[in-house]
Amino acid sequence: MSHPSGDTPRAGLPRLRRDRHGHGLRAPLAPAGSPVNRSRAQRFDDLVVETVDRLPARWRERLAKVEFAVEDVPTLDDWNHDWIPLARAFAGTGALPARIVVFRRPIETRAGATDRTRELLRDVVAEQVAEMFGAEPHEVDPSYGSGRAH
Repeated sequence: MSHPSGDTPRAGLPRLRRDRHGHGLRAPLAPAGSPVNRSRAQRFDDLVVETVDRLPARWRERLAKVEFAVEDVPTLDDWNHDWIPLARAFAGTGALPARIVVFRRPIETRAGATDRTRELLRDVVAEQVAEMFGAEPHEVDPSYGSGRAH
């Protein structure tokens, strides 16, 4: 008995299909968990952690109870008609801890290149931490100004 597509069915094996678009195999090129195999969002999350970890120890101690979060874009409530926010700091309440939310897509868009993303992110985090604790951004991070977030 012949199969409608002209293939003979193979018992117990998955059906093979030819790649009609010439793209080859559709499998990961690198092992799962390797840096090459991480998504852009995961790499950005890593940059945020790295940025906070490189702050001077006195600020890291103060940030121990502050949550950091990454969202792709700000909500409509965060937007202003003149500018798109890169991050937002929220004071702690009885129910919620203080937190700083970093918006990935606006930062990546403004930075343009990957190497500028790291610099801009350092400035954004310094500004948000400074706002939260009533300090100047260059006190939080002596390299402040290299990414020109302001």
